[in-house]
Amino acid sequence: MHALLSDTLLWNIQGNNVDKRAQILRVKYVSCVLSMENFIVSARKYRPQNFNTVVGQSHITTTLKNAILSNHLAHAFLFCGPRGVGKTTCARILAKTINCTNVGKDGEACNKCESCVSFEKGASLNIHELDAASNNSVDDIRALVEQVRFAPQAGKYKVYIVDEVHMLSASAFNAFLKTLEEPPPYAIFILATTEKHKILPTILSRCQIFDFKRIISNDTVTHLEEIIEKEHIKAERNALQLIAQKSEGCMRDALSILDKIVSFTNGALTYKNTLEHLNILDEEYYFKLLDHLSKQDLTAAMLLYDEINQKGFEGDMVLYGLASFIRNLLVCKDPASAKLLESIEGWRDQYVTTASQISTPYLVSALNILNEAEIQFKMARNKRLHVEMAIIKLNFLQQAIELSLEDNQIVKKKLVDSHYPIRLKKIVPLSNVVVTSEAKLVIETNTKIAKPVEKLASPAPITTKAKTEPIAATIAHSIAPTTASVPVSIDLPGTKKNLLAVLQQKYGSKYDIEEVQESLPLSMELLRKCWDEYAIYLESIAKHASFGTFKIAQLTIEDETHFTVTVNALTAQKFVEQERMNFLEKIWDAFQNRALQFSILVDAGEKEDVPLHMRLNSKQKYERIAEQYPMVAALKSRLNLEIYF
Repeated sequence: MHALLSDTLLWNIQGNNVDKRAQILRVKYVSCVLSMENFIVSARKYRPQNFNTVVGQSHITTTLKNAILSNHLAHAFLFCGPRGVGKTTCARILAKTINCTNVGKDGEACNKCESCVSFEKGASLNIHELDAASNNSVDDIRALVEQVRFAPQAGKYKVYIVDEVHMLSASAFNAFLKTLEEPPPYAIFILATTEKHKILPTILSRCQIFDFKRIISNDTVTHLEEIIEKEHIKAERNALQLIAQKSEGCMRDALSILDKIVSFTNGALTYKNTLEHLNILDEEYYFKLLDHLSKQDLTAAMLLYDEINQKGFEGDMVLYGLASFIRNLLVCKDPASAKLLESIEGWRDQYVTTASQISTPYLVSALNILNEAEIQFKMARNKRLHVEMAIIKLNFLQQAIELSLEDNQIVKKKLVDSHYPIRLKKIVPLSNVVVTSEAKLVIETNTKIAKPVEKLASPAPITTKAKTEPIAATIAHSIAPTTASVPVSIDLPGTKKNLLAVLQQKYGSKYDIEEVQESLPLSMELLRKCWDEYAIYLESIAKHASFGTFKIAQLTIEDETHFTVTVNALTAQKFVEQERMNFLEKIWDAFQNRALQFSILVDAGEKEDVPLHMRLNSKQKYERIAEQYPMVAALKSRLNLEIYF
C-alpha cells in the first residue's frame, strides 16, 4: 500500500503543472507517516513463532515438544515465572502446535496448514485468550465455562489461555475448579502468572506446573545481536551487554530498551551513549572509589562522591552499585566462582586484578556495611550524609576490624577485644582541698609509661625509675594539704631529677605524697593467700555454706589475667558467684591489676544430691501437691480457679 500510494502521488506530479519540489516533499512526508504507522516494537515483531526460537527456556520447550510427539498432553498447564521471559509466548506456540495437522518430527508446527495460517492471522476459533487482570469476576469465568461445552469446529483441541490468573477473585477460582479438574477431552487450559504464591492450592493441584527462569545475560546478548543484524543497526557488544544487565533477565525489557536507545542514537549504539541513556554509573568510578578507600584517602573519596552526586545519581543508586561492585570483586577472588561475575567483558580483567589486591575480610565487611546502609537509606532524613557516613566507615574499615578464621568459620574480632593492661589509681577525697584559680601544676616530661596497673599506696622508697606520666595525671588528687590550701606552682624546666624527690625537697612533710606502684604478676601463692583470707572473712560473718565451698574449691591459673575456680556442685557454683565482685575487689587490690578475672567450673565427676523441690518446676510441684492432697484439686475445681504456672 505504501508503494502504491507513492506511485500515485508521483503520477499526479507528472500530470499537473505544479511545483514539483513541493509535491516531492509531500510524498516524502506521507511516506514517513506511513512508516510510523507501520512500526512494530521489537518485542512484538520478533516474538518467537516456534519452540526453537524461544530464548533461555530449553528445559520447558523440550518437555512440551516431547509431550506433543508422544501424545501425553495434560489437560491443564500452569506457566509461572518472572515477567517477560516467554510464558504467554510458549502458551501460544503450544496452542498452535497441538492443532497443527502436520507436526514435524521435531515437535514443531508446520506454519503452512490451515490451522497454523489462521492462527498467524489471529482468526483461529480454537484459541481463546482471557486477561484475568481485567476479567476476574465470577461472571467472566462462567462465560468461559459456557464456551467450553462446545466442541471445536475444526482441529483437535480448543485451547483457553488465561493470562495473569492470580488476579482472579476467590469466588472466580471456586467457579473454575470443577471445569479445570474434569474438562471435556478436547479442552486444554493454559494458565500464566507471575505470582504463583497467590494461586489457591486447589488450582495448583489440578495443573501441570512449569517454572520459567530468568534469561541469562549471554542468551540475551546473543538474541539482541541477531535482531540488530536483521535491522541493519550498528552496535557495540559492550552496549548490548549493558542492556542485558539492565533488563535483569527480562527479554521484553531488553527489547524495549533497545528500541529506545536506537531512537536516541539514530541507529548507532556505543558503550558511551548507552551508558548515558540508561543512567548507569560507569564502573570506572567504583574502581577509583575503591582505590581511594584502600589508601584511606578520605578527602579524595568524598570529592569523588561529590562529583557523582553532581551528575544526578541518587545516593541509593550509589550504594546499590557499590555493593554490586564489591560483590563482583568477591566472586573474582576464586577462579572457580569468577563465572558468576555480572559485568561486561571490558572490565573482567580489571576485576580479577583488583580482587587479587584486596583482602577477602575487607570485602566481606564492606558488603555488610553497604547492605545495612542501603536498608536504612529510606529512613534517613539527610540522604547525602547517610551515604557519606557509609563511605567514612569504609575508609577506616581496615583499622577498625580484623577478621580471622577460627574452626573454619569467619569470626569478627574488634581490636578492643584484646587483653590490654589497665591503669589503676585510687581517687583521693578532695573534701578538705580548696582549689583556687591561681593553683597551677607545671610538669615537663619526656618519658611514657610502659607497664600497666598502678595504684596509689603508702609512701615507698624513691627510685630513679619513676613513671612520671601517671604521677602527673594523679598529682592534683594525691597532694592533700595538711593546713590551709596554698596555691601550688612546680616548675621543672628540662630536669631529669625524680619528681617525688623534687616535691619532697621543696615542700618537705607539708604534703602526703604517694607513689603509683606497678602491678604484680598473677601467682598461685598470693592468689591462694587471698582466697583463704576471704574464706576466713566469710566464716567471720556467719556465711558457713560459702565458707565451706571456698575451703574445698580448686584454683588453676590459665594465663596472666585469668584463673578458674573448680567446684563439685551447682549449688557451690552459686555460692562462689554470689561472692564474685567482693572477691575481685580484694584480688584487684592485692595484685594492683583490675584486669584479673576468673571463671567457675563444675566438676561433673560427682553427682549432686539436689533436693526434690529444687528439681521440680511450678506445674510439677502443683501436680505433686494435688496427688498428696486431693482436697486441693477439689477446691480448684469447685471454685473454677485457673493456675498460671
